[in-house]
Amino acid sequence: MDLTLNTRSEADRTVLQVAGEVDVYTGTALRDRISDLLDAGAHHLIVDLGRVDFIDSTGLGVLVGALNRARELGGSLQLVCAQERVLKLLRITGLDQVFTVQPSVEAALPAEAGSDTGRPANQPGTGGVTPDAPDTPDDTAGAGSEPGGTASGGSGTS
Repeated sequence: MDLTLNTRSEADRTVLQVAGEVDVYTGTALRDRISDLLDAGAHHLIVDLGRVDFIDSTGLGVLVGALNRARELGGSLQLVCAQERVLKLLRITGLDQVFTVQPSVEAALPAEAGSDTGRPANQPGTGGVTPDAPDTPDDTAGAGSEPGGTASGGSGTS
């Protein structure tokens, strides 16, 4: 299946609706679109995964890289997903603790002007948990990371 990417503005956010499969073959297209949006000044992104049929580790890596890049630019990146199949993958990988995941685009929009947290009540912390050190019980011991730490190592290219 192909990958379809559609962009629109909602309030002060840019919504990227992703449909199809995000994998080793299509991940580059997603990475390039997000990079183009960030380069164009759209630093507060909402990535809507509601129509994603499949996502693999390549796709997850693209999203983590995009989150790091958005944060470097002083922005944010939230995921929208209500599909149990994708939510389960985010939980298994610990990325549900890294990303702010909302059930709808409306829930991802700021409640008031100037607010950019958009964090649901079921996500603890400040959103500063990094992909390098997710605060999960399965985290490898002795990895040299502390819960709540910040990522200082660059992801290099996104």
